[in-house]
Amino acid sequence: MKYTLIIPAAGQGKRMGAGKNKLFLEMDGKPVIVHTLQQFDMDEQCEKVVLVINMEEKEIFQMYLSTYGIKKHVEYIPGGQERQESVYNGVKHLQDAEYVVVHDGARPFVEKEVTHRVVGASMLTGAAICAVPVKDTIKRVVNEVVQDTVERSSLWSVQTPQAFRLSLLKKAHEYAIREAFVGTDDASLVERLGDKVQVVMGDYYNIKVTTPEDLLISESFLKRK
Repeated sequence: MKYTLIIPAAGQGKRMGAGKNKLFLEMDGKPVIVHTLQQFDMDEQCEKVVLVINMEEKEIFQMYLSTYGIKKHVEYIPGGQERQESVYNGVKHLQDAEYVVVHDGARPFVEKEVTHRVVGASMLTGAAICAVPVKDTIKRVVNEVVQDTVERSSLWSVQTPQAFRLSLLKKAHEYAIREAFVGTDDASLVERLGDKVQVVMGDYYNIKVTTPEDLLISESFLKRK
């Protein structure tokens, strides 16, 4: 179940409104990206980490990894204008990996068990994601007017990590480039190829830190732990 981890970390997190890379914001006195990396630093199945970053921030990342004792081998790759381009830059960089895990740097509460479930499923199907069933009532809205209520029993909220056979993920990204398609996650690119994407159970605590409210929620999670 060995895998290589790609973390796209070049975004500025405009919805956070922090005026800097949101991964540098602190939770309990420690940057968000460090919380995330520490989850994988403890995973013996993770062979190395590819951080796709704004290279102007490389020294900041290096300082954090040194300060907090991240032991995994980390390689730094220049990011793109969008997340999808950044992930593809990481994919192109890899030569000898068979399975790759893509994970949001802003999901600091991922559990090793979830990652292993996703990787294990990807070894059977070539692509796998983690997700959780939607709890809320979902309505389709156009111009602030409800059009209908969506039946939710088959709706899942998708998270990362997402795991892929490297050759499949590369093929999916290259097809997306030819078709000028931009997806909301990497699995959507594989879906366009017609390949099967397996879903495994995620974790409701595996939130993405996107807004200031998410930081408050994250602090409460840390207190719980």
